[in-house]
Amino acid sequence: MSEIVLTEDCMRLISQFERLTGAGSRDCVIDDRNNRLIFVVNPGEMGLAIGKKGASIKKAMEVMGKKIEVVEYSPSPEQFLKNCFLPAQVIAVGFETEDDGQVAHIEVRPEDRGIAIGKEGKNIFKAKKLALRQHNISDVSLVTEEEA
Repeated sequence: MSEIVLTEDCMRLISQFERLTGAGSRDCVIDDRNNRLIFVVNPGEMGLAIGKKGASIKKAMEVMGKKIEVVEYSPSPEQFLKNCFLPAQVIAVGFETEDDGQVAHIEVRPEDRGIAIGKEGKNIFKAKKLALRQHNISDVSLVTEEEA
C-alpha cells in the first residue's frame, strides 16, 4: 500500500478544515485544475463535515476561499469508490489486476453517467486520485451496462 504523503499545505488545510467543521479528515487533495480542495473525512463524520443545511462546509469554503468537496473514507475499496461518485448511483464495482496495478471498473446507472464523469471529467479525476492514495488502485474506469 502506498504511503500517503501530506504536504505542509495539506496538513495546514486539514487542521483548518477540522477546526471549522469538527469532522476528522485523513487526507486532502489540492486540485488547482478545478480550483477545489478535496477532503477525505473519517467514516461516519460526513454529517459533521457538511453541517446542518450545509452550514459547516459553506463556512469552510468562505474561510478557505475555495470550493470544498468531501468524500467519506471506507476501509472497503468498493464502498470508498461508491462514496467518491456520490450522488451518482453506482450499480457495480469490479476489480482487475493488470501489469501496472489494480484497476477498478465502475458501473453507474446510464442516467448518472454525466454526474459520475463530472464537468470536464472532474469527478472521475477525483475518484482516480483518491483511489490511488487511499487504496492503491492505479486506475478507475466507467463502464456501461453493455460492457459489464
